[in-house]
Amino acid sequence: MRSRTRIRTRRPSRLYPAGSVVLALAAAGSVLAGPAVAVEAGGRADLRADVNRDGRVDVTGGSDKAGENSWSVERGAVYLPNLDDDTKRCPVTGPGGKPLSDAKLAACNDGSDTKVNGSADAADLARVRSVPMPGLGKDAKGSLKVTTGGKHTHLFLKRSGKWVLVTSKTRLSAAELKSGVEFGVEGTDVVRDNAKWDGRAVVRLTVTSGQKSTSDSVTLRVAPLLTHHHLQNTQQVMVTEVQGEGTYSRLQQKFVAELGKEVKKAGVTAPLVKFKKYADPWTQDFVEPAYVSMTGPGGQRHVMRVMLRSAQPDRDAGRELFEKVRGRDIGVVQVTDRAEPDDWSLNSMGNLETIPPYAHGGRSFPAGRIIMGERKDSGARPSKVMRTMLKSQGLQDPLLLDTSWLGVGHVDEFVQFLPADTPRGWRLGVADPQAGLKLLRDAKRDGHGKTKMFSVPGRSDSPAPKETIDQALASKHLVADNEMAARRIAANLEILKRETGVTDAEMVRVPALYTRESEVMTAEGDEIPVPRLTRMGAGSDLVDSLGDRGQQKWLAENPAGSRAAAAATVMTSAYVPGAVNGVLLARDRYLAPRQWGPVIGGKDIFTQAVTAAYQRVGLKVSYIDDWYTYHLGMGEVHCGTNTLRDATAAWWQRPAR
Repeated sequence: MRSRTRIRTRRPSRLYPAGSVVLALAAAGSVLAGPAVAVEAGGRADLRADVNRDGRVDVTGGSDKAGENSWSVERGAVYLPNLDDDTKRCPVTGPGGKPLSDAKLAACNDGSDTKVNGSADAADLARVRSVPMPGLGKDAKGSLKVTTGGKHTHLFLKRSGKWVLVTSKTRLSAAELKSGVEFGVEGTDVVRDNAKWDGRAVVRLTVTSGQKSTSDSVTLRVAPLLTHHHLQNTQQVMVTEVQGEGTYSRLQQKFVAELGKEVKKAGVTAPLVKFKKYADPWTQDFVEPAYVSMTGPGGQRHVMRVMLRSAQPDRDAGRELFEKVRGRDIGVVQVTDRAEPDDWSLNSMGNLETIPPYAHGGRSFPAGRIIMGERKDSGARPSKVMRTMLKSQGLQDPLLLDTSWLGVGHVDEFVQFLPADTPRGWRLGVADPQAGLKLLRDAKRDGHGKTKMFSVPGRSDSPAPKETIDQALASKHLVADNEMAARRIAANLEILKRETGVTDAEMVRVPALYTRESEVMTAEGDEIPVPRLTRMGAGSDLVDSLGDRGQQKWLAENPAGSRAAAAATVMTSAYVPGAVNGVLLARDRYLAPRQWGPVIGGKDIFTQAVTAAYQRVGLKVSYIDDWYTYHLGMGEVHCGTNTLRDATAAWWQRPAR
């Protein structure tokens, strides 16, 4: 007969430092109320799960015994939230082809029914086994119950080669108990709020023979929903392809074609995932690719991609995640935040990036750590429901940086994380406005002040910028705004240094310039913000398209009181296309927005400086023109794309180097 489960303690380690929490049955009241009476002749009930995460359930040895009634980052059985649609059975339209509501789209997945939908769905089940009890009498029977987490868990029994849902009426025969039984466990959702459910499921087997019984339990925890970091290799790139024949559509389609070429050159062979239905070009913003995983047969990681939709229910592009992307081993999670957003733009996923794995100051983040932007000047923060869900996963506790000084307010506008052959394994890429100003000042000093600030060619519907280096440096605000941006960035770097231990020597400083917003008029008479000094003609087709497609559309449709409350704060966006707002396509390949800076001696001085900065840390840089498609819309190539990355590494272990 087993003793009651004790709350276990353990020595601190890098992955499991002092002060971190071990989930134990006793804390949740899931220990049996009284001792079970052993069936003396038949032995004791013994339920096993993959506690050591090697992909097999050990019913003959003891490798899965220790810790079976507790769970930590390092050890404990894992099961998946079964959010995919392996057989594409979920409808994406209603009767007569009418659109389904967001709630109905999200309600259907493989975990929403009580069936196992084929072999692919069976592969999503975490296995639990009972140890054979050959000495049982013929009258013995077994029953099962999910004593904790039952509202979020389905338990299946493999019987005659088929998976059968376990209910309160399910009974195991003596023959099944004698030979040992295989069970499958699936979750119906991710952890949304660990104050309401911490992800654990406790499965109890009770065996009765005559008047005697014996019971045993195992604990599993649903796999944490994790975001990707840049030590994971790119496997596929996603982008919106705006349909139609208009000016913006043609430019954007050309961008997509060029992107496809750059992706192939970087060695990514999978075709682009193209979103075509809703014409929202900001693919980085309406979705954050994430994943859940457990160890499958043969010790291989079984990974399910999960597309995390932005907490912006009025952003229809997120619907295409259900309509187009959801399928085998790909699920979708959306959050419902009924509160009025502090600042709608902060809920875009361009405002969510992930620090690669690290340990510092007694805390360890083996799967990396999320960063998000907040507006400290006004107190605006991203959706509380989203932040609660991300924190409740227990591994990537979001760290907030200050983006008050950015009009769009996204962290990807000034910081990135790059692979490095160093003990840490990564370094920071940081926008450096002081370096940008120095490039202009040096050019002026050398007699090039009359050189045009931008080399981008004009279009019939949009004249090229006319200002010179002299005019830029003499402008009323440019120098002051960039000195302000440099101070703001430095303050954020202090946060990152304090939290991660990263040093100045581990930073790549990339020349950048920012500019405060300026208003231009659309043909309909609406004022929209654009990067200042671009000299765009009022009422041009391109200005109108920015009102329809740019970040300006979202800022105009979703005004935030917090922005008005912080009226004294200067809001900026990239002046020269933001080089750090690019895409890491491979460990050594980086795709940056074409700079279109001043050309001196036949060479673009910003392109030269940006290329040199990345080359110093071993990155090969290529460029893509996003001036009219994204830059004037207050974003860059990173904002218009997204990446699916390799998630086969164990999230509970720091990557090997």
